[in-house]
Amino acid sequence: QVQLVESGGGLVQAGGSLRLSCTASGFISGINTMGWYRQPAGLTRELVATITRPGITNYANSVKGRFTISRDNAWNTVYLQMNSLKPEDTAVYYCNSQKLAVNYWGKGTLVTVSS
Repeated sequence: QVQLVESGGGLVQAGGSLRLSCTASGFISGINTMGWYRQPAGLTRELVATITRPGITNYANSVKGRFTISRDNAWNTVYLQMNSLKPEDTAVYYCNSQKLAVNYWGKGTLVTVSS
């Protein structure tokens, strides 16, 4: 089992920045991809960004150039630096890890961007 705990959410004005963190624990060896997804109220969960063990990143078009995903060398913490935030970025942000085709999820952290 893999446990994921997110932190760093909160309220920010449009144009501001936030940095989310996700710490993985448990049987983390074998995790090949970690990432962030978000779910706005009343909508489905969507991809924000992912990063593979070799460091290959992938971003949703809506966040390219504004968000940056990174990880520490121990591969147990993943970050999401969010700049130039917009009201439409408001959502619950979930950390995800993939291990042997199994998805693990954190409980989420709320990001609210006011206009």
